[in-house]
Amino acid sequence: MTKIFYISLFLFILGTSLVFAQAKTETVITTSQNKIKSNDIDPLTPAKAAFYSAVLPGLGQAYNKKYWKIPLVYGAIGTSLYFYLDSQKKYNSFRDAYKRRLEGFTDDKYAFLDNSRLISAQKFYQRNRDLSSLFIVGFYVLNIIDANVDAALLQFNVDENLSLKPSLYQNDLNAKTNLGLTINYNF
Repeated sequence: MTKIFYISLFLFILGTSLVFAQAKTETVITTSQNKIKSNDIDPLTPAKAAFYSAVLPGLGQAYNKKYWKIPLVYGAIGTSLYFYLDSQKKYNSFRDAYKRRLEGFTDDKYAFLDNSRLISAQKFYQRNRDLSSLFIVGFYVLNIIDANVDAALLQFNVDENLSLKPSLYQNDLNAKTNLGLTINYNF
């Protein structure tokens, strides 16, 4: 067990040192009118964000500077974890009462229930526990996917040099309003 821990720790430290070794470069293009900054795209940014979210949920969102998503991540995973633990506790309680009932004791807190009710309560809480565990895993994976997609979308160029705008104009022949799209590309 400790061997696996040390190997995982070594790979984590090695991975983070390699990630931080990447440098982002910025190119400045000078023209006669003004200076234009061109940011190079770092293709590892989505992978870094996904890795950070896999190590600690919410860390990828912090890396993307989307701090408002961190409480949502912990709220979703924490709520699912609460329901998992609550269902496990109730499942164990009904199971122990049923086992005591099979041994001949009837002095538990579920004395008013018969054996079939105890069995159905066990199945109910076992199913809820299993669904809660699936929700925990699902929200964890969704956290990683969100960090990855958000980091990839942050790198898109959204300046005004390329724009697509709807436009309304009046037709000169019959004075009706027409709808159109205007595509602008500035060099």
